[in-house]
Parts: sequence; structure tokens; C-alpha cells
Amino acid sequence: MNRYEELGVGERVSFTKQLSSEDVSAFATISGDTNPLHLDDEFAKRTRFGTPIVHGTLISGLISAALARFPGVTIYLSQDLEFLSAAEPGGTLTATCEITEAFGESRYRLDTVVHNESGEKLADGEAIVLIDEPPEYTETF
Repeated sequence: MNRYEELGVGERVSFTKQLSSEDVSAFATISGDTNPLHLDDEFAKRTRFGTPIVHGTLISGLISAALARFPGVTIYLSQDLEFLSAAEPGGTLTATCEITEAFGESRYRLDTVVHNESGEKLADGEAIVLIDEPPEYTETF
């Protein structure tokens, strides 16, 4: 599916990225979420996880990156997301979004999931989005 006109139920996009410790540190700096659970090995060893974990919001950001792969201009209206398992820095995660319902007027309901490289589901949810027709665009960067 490469065209806006082809959007419909069953259409799916994915985005895969390895999230490094540097990504986690950068996200902590940008977001201000400096919880030592994400950044401090010694602190994290004493938690239920036993190791630093990736911010949940960074994991959910992969869903946003996947949404950018739909043709058109995708605008989030809502996201309901349940975190099922943690991710350690260095893991490769894949976010997948599938259109499950078309409401009309460019509005869609999507299943949104994030898996790790072992296929374990880390996050499961549902989003409502607008996907508008793309305007004329010439890439300048």
C-alpha cells in the first residue's frame, strides 16, 4: 500500500528500531524523565526489573513512527495503551499499526502493538487517528 486512496480496513504499517542506552539517555534529557530506573545500573539492579529499562513513552513513540508510514498526513486523536512487559536498552522493537475500522471522513480505529525481537508483546492498544490526503510536497532536506 503506497497510496492514500488505498487506505482501508486491514492496511498495516510497521516501524523497527534498536533502542540503545544512548537513545534512552537522550530521551531522558529531552523529556526530563530522569528516573534512575532508566539510567542507573546500580539503582535498577535493586528494582523488580534487575536492570535498566526503556521508558514506556519511548516505546510508545515507536507507534507514532509507524503511523508516519501510512500514506497521507496522520494525526493522533487518542491512544489507549497497556504495557505488558519491559524492554531493556539494546533491544530491537517493532511497532505495528493496523486499521480495524474506518469511520469515514478520514477517521480510523487502529490496533497498535509493540513486540521485541523475540516476538514478545510489550505494549498493546488502540488508537483513533485522522489520515488526511497528503498536500503537494517536495522534500528539502
